[in-house]
Amino acid sequence: MQQIKSHLEQIATISDADWDFFTSKLQRRKFAKKDVFLKLHEIENHISFIESGVVRLFIPKENPEKEITFGFSFTDQFISAYDSFLTQTPSAYQLQALTDTTLLSINYKDLQDVYKTTQIGNLIGRLTAERLFLLKSRREQHLLNLTAEERYLKLFKERPELLKEVPLKYISSYIGVTPQALSRIRKRL
Repeated sequence: MQQIKSHLEQIATISDADWDFFTSKLQRRKFAKKDVFLKLHEIENHISFIESGVVRLFIPKENPEKEITFGFSFTDQFISAYDSFLTQTPSAYQLQALTDTTLLSINYKDLQDVYKTTQIGNLIGRLTAERLFLLKSRREQHLLNLTAEERYLKLFKERPELLKEVPLKYISSYIGVTPQALSRIRKRL
């Protein structure tokens, strides 16, 4: 719990009463490597803070080689199929633990109570929304403005942990190339 508190206190001071109420609503969830913990067409009912691990956001396909990876989240970051969470409608994508992963999660109903009762709830909602917007915006700009090689180099520079923790087939999908094209890019560099 100290990990999430430290993360949140970088942005705002949290009163003891708000903290106690908020933490009473958190649930620790553990997932093994490769577990899909939100499946296609399920409604996302949690916003989670990653205590440890790596999570992949992806669109599944009949042929697993054609899956589209469009995001990753790491330790000390929030994760959610946020559009599904906000609208309480089925998700168009899945969330998968790429490593053994531990989450601190709050469900939709409990977060609504935290919003009504505390100031910390609004902070968590805002942080989650801002983070997801920035990731989406940055990814779209990179896909539109950079070559595949530039996207790979930028990813390598900005997120070196990604290249250590994530299989190359997911990285190739994330930057919008085939695994073979990524292999050629890596050989040139």
